[in-house]
Amino acid sequence: MLTSLVVSIVRTCTRFATLIVVFSLLLAIGAGFYAARNFVINTDINTLISPDLDWRKRDNQFEKAFDREKLILAVVEGPTPELTSAAGKALADKLAGDTKNFESVQPLGSGEFFEKNGLLFLPVEEVGKVAGQLEAAAPLIEIMAGDPSIRGLTGALETGLAGIKRGQVKLDNTERPFNQISQTVENILSKGTATFSWRELVSDKPLGDSDKRAFIEFKPKVDYNALEPGKEATDAIRQAAKELNFAGEYGARVRLTGPIPIANEEYATVQDGAIVNGIGTVVIVLVILWMALHSGKIIFAVFVNLFVGLAITTAVGLMMVGSLNLLSVAFAVLFVGLGVDFGIQFSVRYRSERFKNDDLVLALESAARRSAVPLSLAAMATAAGFLCFLPTDYKGISELGKIAGAGMLVAFITSITTLPAMLTLLNPPGESEPVGYAFLAPVDDFLERHRVVIIAGTILVALAGLPLLYFMKFDFNPINLRNSQVESIATFLDLRKDPNTGANAINVMTNSDADAKKIEAKLEKVPEVLRVMSLDSFVPEDQPAKLKLIAQAAKVVGPALNPDSVDAAPTDAENVEALKSSVDNLRKTAGDGKGPGAAAARRLADALAKLAESTQAVRDKAQSIFVIPLKITFDQLKNTMQAQPVTLKTLPHELVSSWKTKDGLMRVEALPKGDPNDNEVLRKFADAVLAAEPTAIGGPVSILKSGDTVVKAFIHAGIWALIVISVLLWLALRRVTDVLLTLVPLLVAGAVTMEICVLIGLPLNFANIVAWPLMLGIGVAFKIYYVTAWRSGRTNLLQTSLTRAIFFSALTTATAFGSLWLSSHPGTASMGKLLALSLITTLAAVLLFQPALMGKPRDIGE
Repeated sequence: MLTSLVVSIVRTCTRFATLIVVFSLLLAIGAGFYAARNFVINTDINTLISPDLDWRKRDNQFEKAFDREKLILAVVEGPTPELTSAAGKALADKLAGDTKNFESVQPLGSGEFFEKNGLLFLPVEEVGKVAGQLEAAAPLIEIMAGDPSIRGLTGALETGLAGIKRGQVKLDNTERPFNQISQTVENILSKGTATFSWRELVSDKPLGDSDKRAFIEFKPKVDYNALEPGKEATDAIRQAAKELNFAGEYGARVRLTGPIPIANEEYATVQDGAIVNGIGTVVIVLVILWMALHSGKIIFAVFVNLFVGLAITTAVGLMMVGSLNLLSVAFAVLFVGLGVDFGIQFSVRYRSERFKNDDLVLALESAARRSAVPLSLAAMATAAGFLCFLPTDYKGISELGKIAGAGMLVAFITSITTLPAMLTLLNPPGESEPVGYAFLAPVDDFLERHRVVIIAGTILVALAGLPLLYFMKFDFNPINLRNSQVESIATFLDLRKDPNTGANAINVMTNSDADAKKIEAKLEKVPEVLRVMSLDSFVPEDQPAKLKLIAQAAKVVGPALNPDSVDAAPTDAENVEALKSSVDNLRKTAGDGKGPGAAAARRLADALAKLAESTQAVRDKAQSIFVIPLKITFDQLKNTMQAQPVTLKTLPHELVSSWKTKDGLMRVEALPKGDPNDNEVLRKFADAVLAAEPTAIGGPVSILKSGDTVVKAFIHAGIWALIVISVLLWLALRRVTDVLLTLVPLLVAGAVTMEICVLIGLPLNFANIVAWPLMLGIGVAFKIYYVTAWRSGRTNLLQTSLTRAIFFSALTTATAFGSLWLSSHPGTASMGKLLALSLITTLAAVLLFQPALMGKPRDIGE
């Protein structure tokens, strides 16, 4: 009955070919117009997992309360802490009023609150040490604050030299600061520019990268229907940095990371080279189709049929799901892969029948008669396999299954309507020789004579490799799917090395202050946790003792920072005179000493002497390089001396809102101990925190749960797909053995593919796991073609046109996958790699294992 129905449809389409082609093209144009008007891609990765899961509900609650996913983190990096601070403040001030692109602009760990109260977050002993150093430096501070020039700086230097002469300071203790000043002056003289940090000068250890970074958190206005949702906001930040002359004015740069820049650059990476790859793929596919079909008219018909089906599927898909997501957009690759397969199968069958009978209409009807059952069964089985993903919690793949399932039915319908109608109108010339592979006769013979060895050997190899599956890994860290060379990811990876940035934080929510303290105490005892923070962490301990020390220092340092009068700027001649005086004093202080301090003093004397002999422009440059960061440092010191008692009520609103909502929901944050680049470390950290606090969310917990959800979804969908396909095959074939002949090679190919993945070190991930439903679809289709041909009594299958169709169909699909493999996007490349690998094993199972497994047909046909 199925065969009669398909033949009737093809006969009708050939009779009314012009009408069918016109109708198909009009339908495709209408579908294309609808798709263009309604084409939407939701780039929000948080929508890929069902929102009904418990942990997703907590994730959504956290996101709604604290809005941590819609962020841009600007990382300002300068050569010195002072220049970084100035650049960060300038950028934040410039963009603070940009309400068009941003909802808020918030400096992190800086600003008035932290500048005033920063010392309170140090231990009491450390505060006492800093306060003592400031008091001791008060005379030098007073000189430089009253005369911020080369003259004032050399005056402070000579005051220090006087202290050395009096024995208050050891000369060797000046080695490091003297050498730093010397190096800066030498760079100015030799290179024309340099940087200098007063903070580094007084530090007892070298400054790290984290000391030269400032962070600004932007909450942009985002349109998730755009391919790059936050592009206008990121462009505004970069334009502001350009207008502020970051490089020239501060020697600084700004790098953007966070969810929004990562999403933007994700698409930019995917698009990189996509046009060239796409054109190359089309050209190669055309060459392959020519090798398969040897007719420009047939190739044109297949392409028209393909694009008609793709346009209809796109429109139907958008009608069903409203908007595509980051995974369902891959339906196009699936459709092309299987749509071309249906087209090639019918066209090659038509060529074979055309060789037997040169009548075009009769050849099309014969092709329909022979391909009706295998094409119908392949389409239904493939569609059923995709539709089995609908009930899973992995919404991204469930929507892909819905669209791809519908697409398979569309591809089948167009292949028995539009394609034969197109072939009728184009009327390709007849075939002059058989459409098959006669040269494969020895292989057919080999498979027949050694079928037991081939079957046993293949199954033994597959079974022997099964223990490898124990080592099959699922890489649940999505950062490994991104291009580490793009700015947002490179910046994130840099920040992740610093445990203080909170790049892998896990959060626990509560509505009770008492519970927050209990959670904090519990998490601090977890060995895998490095540090725990909450809103209470911003209320320093031992404040009375620290404030007393700061107040004592302020009495001494305050007047020095705020002199009654500031000297008029010196002339260049006065600066030269001051430099020469310091040179003489440095050399006298060093004398004939052999120690490191004396050597450093002589080096500084030589550098200052050369500066005195240089031009005024060079001296003005040197003065600017030393004085600008000095003024920044003095402004920061003034704020530091104004520390006040800190309570929860006096914390800045912006800081409080990032830890506690208006309705009282608060968060406790835990950071991991160990290598943050190690997936196993993150997994153990997430498991340990969940064991202590089962409601923990965010960071590694969300990633781990997402991975578990995805793996579970594919296991459940895979089992259901096999069950549904098995039932469908049994209904069509009515023999359990024939069903097994279809499924066993598919299972063998799947097992071997996973075993090879382990051997070559290719883990499954959120991207390449999409290869499995595609392998299921193509694998079932290919194997059904062989089983139905075998059931009809066909022998020597490798020599037939069927093998030609399968081979070239696989080759065109492999070309599409190969283009994905060449992508600069690691996730896309891994997907292409696994797709290509699975296709090779599937094709090998079809062409080499299945014929041996089937043996001779029960009834020998024509």
